[in-house]
Amino acid sequence: MKLTIRQIAEIAGVSVTTVSQILNHKGGRFSTETRQRVHDVVEKYQYKPDFFASNLVTRHSKTIGMIVPDVTDSFFSKIVEGAERYTNPLGYMLVLCNSHHKVEKEIQLLQQLADRSVEGVLLATPNVLPKEYGIDSEFSKTMPLGLIDRGINQRDRGRLVIKEYEGAYQAVSYLLKKGHRNIGLIKEDTSYYQLEERYNGYYHALKDAGVLFKHENVATADLTVEGGYQAAQQLLKRKNLTAIFCSNDAMAMGCYRAIYERKMKIPDDISVIGFDGLSFSKFMNPPLTTIEQPVFDIGFTAAKFIVDAIEFPERRIPNKIFETKLIFRESVKDLTRQ
Repeated sequence: MKLTIRQIAEIAGVSVTTVSQILNHKGGRFSTETRQRVHDVVEKYQYKPDFFASNLVTRHSKTIGMIVPDVTDSFFSKIVEGAERYTNPLGYMLVLCNSHHKVEKEIQLLQQLADRSVEGVLLATPNVLPKEYGIDSEFSKTMPLGLIDRGINQRDRGRLVIKEYEGAYQAVSYLLKKGHRNIGLIKEDTSYYQLEERYNGYYHALKDAGVLFKHENVATADLTVEGGYQAAQQLLKRKNLTAIFCSNDAMAMGCYRAIYERKMKIPDDISVIGFDGLSFSKFMNPPLTTIEQPVFDIGFTAAKFIVDAIEFPERRIPNKIFETKLIFRESVKDLTRQ
């Protein structure tokens, strides 16, 4: 038997408004006894809310759109997991969309999600958005927009920033401390994620240690396993390299493969450090030394920001800075002991 809210109200002996507020967690002004009567009826008849019908009456769909550049990327999978962990207990459902890194697709998806009456959108983007879709645009005023973009779209609120420069600087400084002087860098090409801060951290760590920066020690490729493999093949032609810093863990995995194919061993012949601290990195052989960033927390916080924007539109959404951390494992050799 599928009950309506009106039938629940009749059985519990309360008004429809009372049932609606209790089921939407806004029944604090009602007595414990009243709330219990309503919950008892809901449990007995296993009532499930009809969100479509509720949307027609309350204009609240309890759905949030989420657009990511690549649903198969482990980094974004973890962000989605963090977002779901925050939204699901509050009764919100995520509608996940794949933009394939293209700003044109992002714009199309934003419009489609708005047409489907989502209450807000989380957009993970490597792109600078057109002004008509920015954080202060008319579009975002009609539907809250939360950006996960490393701050590349300028705004004074709701910025989620990771200390990527500090993380990269710490990684290269660790290699230098272990006696490495010829350190390669595998970085992303074009503006894929615009991870210039990781490049800058690499560059300045060398400079501050008095080590000459060499352009030929830097290889660029897609920020993927395949990209890391191709870039590592290029770098490994340089016989004097003792270590490689990879812009993310996926690239480090590809780098491992290229090293293996050259019948070299990690870390005996060459050391490798990654960036992201994704779960698979500890299962690589040997386990990968990496810079961990709180990917799950980024998704969780972004979801909190968008829910706050939906439920408390008068509030100013804060900014948040995330720390990075060097995870010591077995992929770096200590040359100072030789």
